[in-house]
This record gives sequence, structure tokens and C-alpha cells, in this order.
Amino acid sequence: MKKENGKADPPGISGELEHLHSAAQQSLRDILEWWETRMTDRQNGGYYGRIDGHGRLHPEADKGVILNARILWTFSAAARYNGTARYHENAERAFRYFSQYFHDEQEGGIYWMLDYQGKPVQTKKQVYAQAFAIYALSEYYLLTRDPAALERAQEIFWLLEQYSLDRERGGYFEAFSRDWQPLSDLRLSEKDANEAKTMNTHLHVLEAYTALFRATRQAEVGAALKGLIWLFLEKFVDPDTAHLRLFFDEHWALKSDHISFGHDIEAAWLLCDAADALGDASLSKRTGELAVRIAAATLREGIDPADGGLWNEAAPPAVIDRNKDWWPQAEAVVGFLYAWKLSGNDVFAAAAIRSWQFIETYLVDRAQGEWFWALRADGQPDRGNDKAGPWKCPYHNGRACMMVGQLLAP
Repeated sequence: MKKENGKADPPGISGELEHLHSAAQQSLRDILEWWETRMTDRQNGGYYGRIDGHGRLHPEADKGVILNARILWTFSAAARYNGTARYHENAERAFRYFSQYFHDEQEGGIYWMLDYQGKPVQTKKQVYAQAFAIYALSEYYLLTRDPAALERAQEIFWLLEQYSLDRERGGYFEAFSRDWQPLSDLRLSEKDANEAKTMNTHLHVLEAYTALFRATRQAEVGAALKGLIWLFLEKFVDPDTAHLRLFFDEHWALKSDHISFGHDIEAAWLLCDAADALGDASLSKRTGELAVRIAAATLREGIDPADGGLWNEAAPPAVIDRNKDWWPQAEAVVGFLYAWKLSGNDVFAAAAIRSWQFIETYLVDRAQGEWFWALRADGQPDRGNDKAGPWKCPYHNGRACMMVGQLLAP
């Protein structure tokens, strides 16, 4: 394998990257087989809401929008990636359920939570969730060209532009009631600050608009996407540290000094992907340079030298969450590979390889399949959190496997 600068890889790196490529493809097959065989709800439709960290199915658990949107996205993306018929069938199953039960026919948008029989139990309109609906529906449209999927994705886009976009100060507000009225509690989860504008929601709106722009090439979507990229460049990324600022009030006053290493490295490559989708050479250059800076900061400050895993969170100058959740490790593989492709610096290739080695050593559940939620700070796998549930989905790890395949394609 050769890097983009044309220089041959040094002995060792090439072979390890080839292993990473083949291992990721096998991992993708294993992950999707687990979700198909363990999570398909043949009685009530769609997919079950939860398997706990000990592998126990909870067939009457509520079904969350994040879980279901991410299942739809993952099977759609996998079917596009390698053409496997079963993945296409699962994408269709996920789309049918998502469209029939999660869509609010009266007020528009997507419900937050259903019960196991498909009845809405939480009807708030969290913008983060609306973004994942756009992301999933756009990917399904790219797979099938089903106009119903694109129509629904466009509908949600215009709802966000109408209700969530802050036309005076820029950015998107966090959450609304079922009928799109402001809420006092804007939090995405109990871990989050109750603030009007968050990096996490904006990152996934950017991701969603990138997919929708690829599906439509519409000028309005492109303009909104470009505006989001500039928000990251001007508001969210700290120019001195190359870390992302996480929480702001409605006036863009910063409300937190915490660092989320997983979001840093995920944003690094998603910003590049957004700029590349727009075809804007100057933005691609700027986001590429930024991605390398972010990856360098993540590698320097966020990696545990003992095992190569990525810590969850810091509050300068200290690491405050030494757990290593599954999703930052998946994003680290992709983000470091992106930085390697952009810079030609083998330090990043080695970091991606080590991140994958951490995953294979500590996170893959060899006995029951899929990945554990985390490696805890005490060195034990986290069985207290779900194997599959409202937040534990096949999206981060499945996407990482597909991105490895694309970035390291022979």
C-alpha cells in the first residue's frame, strides 16, 4: 500500500494496515449478524429495544428513536457498501417500522420513544434525534431511491430550519415539545448540561445535512451545511487547543471547559467529509488541516499509554473519566486514519492500528458477540450498561468498519 504522497509505507505498517482492513471487514459481518439474529422483533415488528450487558433480552423494553434510526442507517450503509442482500432486507424492515411508528403524522418530525408495541411514550422533538432521522432516511434513499424516504428527510430538514435554527445568532436550539414549542429541559441525557446550544447536536445535524446534500444536491441544504461547517470553525473548535467546546447558552457564551476526546476525533473526520461533499476546495483544505491538528491533540492528550485506549473525558488539566467507551474507540480508528491519509504521517497510522488492537483485545465480546459498552477504569468490561439499547447501537462500530474498508481499499 502507498500513502497519498506516493511514498511506500515502511515495513510493518503496511502489513498491520492490511490486517486492520481484513479484520474490520470480518468485524462488520459479525456485528450485523448479531443485530439481525439477536435484535429482530418478529412479534411486534422492527427491532427489540434492549439487550443488557449480560446478554439478556428485554423484549418489552421501550424502543428509542436513536437506536432505530441508527439501525436503519447502518443496514442501509452496509447494503450500499457491499451489496449484501440480507443487509438490504434489514434496511427495508427498519424503514417500514420507522416510517409507520416513529413519524408524527400530526405535528411532523420524529417521536423520541415508543413502547414495545409501537405506541408513543415520549413525544418530544429532540433536534439530535431529528438529525439522526435525516441521516438514516437519506442513506436509505441512496440505497433504494425510494421517494418516500427522501420526502420524509426533506420534511424534517425544513422543520429544523423553521423551528430550531437561530436566525439571529446562528446555530440550532436543542429541543422542543411535540408541537415544536420551547422546553425548559433541553438535555439530551442526564449527563448533559441544560444549555440551548451544544456541540454534540450540531455535529450530528452536520452529519445529517451532509447525507441529505449527497442525496439531493439542493442549494438550500448545501447552504445550511456550509453554515454548520463555519460554526465549527468559528464557535466550536478552540483555535488554541484544537479541542471542541461543548456547551453554550443561546448567546454563545461558553458554559463548560470539559473535553470529550471521542467527539473531538469524530468531528475531525466528519468536518472533512462535509466539506468534501460540498466540493469546496478551500473548505476541504481548511478542515483537513484542522483534522490533523485535532488528531494530534487527541493522540497527545487522550490516549492511555498503558493500553492504547481513548479516555472518555477531561477537565483541564486532568482526565476525569478514565472509562473507555466503545464509540470513542471506533471513532479513533477512523479519525486517525483520516489524519494519516491527509498528512502522510505514519504516527497516525500507528495510532489507528493501536486503537483497533485495543478494540479487539478489550471490547469485542468473544463469548456473546458485539462489543461491550466500555472497558472500565478498573480494567474490567462494563456489563452494567447495555449491549444494545437506546444509546448502544451498531452505528459507531459498524460505520468504523466500513470507513476502514474505504480508507484502506487495496
